[in-house]
Amino acid sequence: MYIHIGEDLNIRAKDIIMILDKGSVNSSDSISDFLKHHEEKLINLSKNPFKSVVVTQEKVYLSPIASGTLKKRSNQMYFQEY
Repeated sequence: MYIHIGEDLNIRAKDIIMILDKGSVNSSDSISDFLKHHEEKLINLSKNPFKSVVVTQEKVYLSPIASGTLKKRSNQMYFQEY
């Protein structure tokens, strides 16, 4: 199943490693270091300040969609499979 994470981008749910909210990113030095280290993989999907970070094996996305909303979408996808 695919999850819409912003703009016109849908990614496979099984490819998502983690979803972080903006508060976690702003309050954690280790997450900020992670984003700086993976800057070449970083894709900003948000025209305004991002609301969440979606990490996959290949890329790191700054999403305009809140992490709670992305979680709900992934849970809905999970239940639709069964």
